Amino acid sequence: MAMRITGMNSGLDTESIITELIKAKSVKKDNLVKAQKKLEYKQEAWKTLNSKIYSLYSKTINNLTYTSAYKKQKATVSDSSVASVIAGEDAVNGIQNLQVKTLAKSGYLTGAQLSGSCTSKTTLSELTANRLGESDAVSFKVKVGTKETDINLTGASTIDDVVKQLREAGVNANFDEKNGRMFISAKTTGKVADFQFITATDDNGKGFDLLTSLGINEATCMASTDNPNGATRVNGEDAQIILNGAVFESSTNTFEINGLTITAMKENETVTISTADDYEAIYDVIKNFLKEYNALVNEMDKLYNADSAKGYEPLTDEEREALSDKEAEKWEQKIKDSILRRDSNISEVSSIMRSVMMKGFEVNGETMYLSNFGIGTMGYFNAPDNEKNAYHIDGDPDDENTMGNADKLKTMIANDPETVISFFTQLTRELYSELGEKMKSSDYSSFNKVYNDKQMTKEYDSYKSKIAEQEKKITAAEDKYYKQFSAMETALAKLQSKETAISGLFGGM
Repeated sequence: MAMRITGMNSGLDTESIITELIKAKSVKKDNLVKAQKKLEYKQEAWKTLNSKIYSLYSKTINNLTYTSAYKKQKATVSDSSVASVIAGEDAVNGIQNLQVKTLAKSGYLTGAQLSGSCTSKTTLSELTANRLGESDAVSFKVKVGTKETDINLTGASTIDDVVKQLREAGVNANFDEKNGRMFISAKTTGKVADFQFITATDDNGKGFDLLTSLGINEATCMASTDNPNGATRVNGEDAQIILNGAVFESSTNTFEINGLTITAMKENETVTISTADDYEAIYDVIKNFLKEYNALVNEMDKLYNADSAKGYEPLTDEEREALSDKEAEKWEQKIKDSILRRDSNISEVSSIMRSVMMKGFEVNGETMYLSNFGIGTMGYFNAPDNEKNAYHIDGDPDDENTMGNADKLKTMIANDPETVISFFTQLTRELYSELGEKMKSSDYSSFNKVYNDKQMTKEYDSYKSKIAEQEKKITAAEDKYYKQFSAMETALAKLQSKETAISGLFGGM
């Protein structure tokens, strides 16, 4: 920016004069910036609201268009300490006999107690009383399932090095210095995940001797009456259950059989499993749907009916500086809270949803409505502000407005669940279809958007162009005025110079 020094000869405050002269153009630019900012607030508000509408549409409503979302079953075990059972949608109703024979176990080796002087930094040469020289190579294999991994060491390697390579080979390994023992276990339960050590037959017994020195050689180190501090071994085992006379085995304690997920927890016990339709789950599905629907409809009503922010405009930098941070934040929040007031897109989406919820659907030749299931709004005069389109379930223990009414929905679910499911799948399909139609791409909106995001983007870009054009006009006007004042200053300077020269002539007479 060029430095301008003006008013030297005229004594005028040129900066202030020019600021006043271009004030109209600056106000026009500020108004454009404010309008753009309000549009930005609107874009942000709609982006947040649209994500909530789309979430309800794509997840909850879409899921409820399928009968499988309602048809759930419940399994009960006669002794829950023996096994837990979860019934899937394919589970068969009835009573079944379950016997837990064995639980799955992980392979586990507690090594023999080593010398009390051993630490994780003890070398293998020291551990073997120098039978293994520091430069001598020694190896053995770890077999986990069908995978074999070489453990390659030298006499200079430490117990820490052994532990590290065992872990890399796929087992859990640790050396407890306090107790002087190696602890090794399989990473998962079952026979297939168990481990074993294999020594080479052509290394003059080095690997065999090393395993013995480490206390993990199952051929020489196991505990006995003569060696109470020896190693102990628990072999990896599969779980085994008998369900209705059929034997099943698993590497874990969990079995998936004919729609049941069975987790065994206690061996050598027998229980019964009772499987039946879960009517409470159907009720919860409908209740959760209405809860999500109400939250969205109430929010849209609140945004649509927001108090007017007439007289409030986004702040310019100068206006913001004149306020405290709290005052400025409160001012702009007032604008944001009212930015979707009387928004036509909110009105349309809300109208679509309310219309579907009031529709009747034919079930077994009879047209039924939500009211047939004890579900309805509270009425215009009874409902709180911005909750007039929310739905309530009669007898809902969590709803203080309707908890005292007879629970018609639960009664219908217990007596005729198919009618309830048929009605709500039809209702949600209609709601899904109508919202999907609104979310189609158009010249004004993108796919899966219920508001005119394309149009808003064009408007925002248009403001950017208009603001840039207005800034050019302001700069051009400033340059024009500064040139004019500069010319005036130059003329005054010349005039003053002539006056000085004339005064000098007369002064010499």
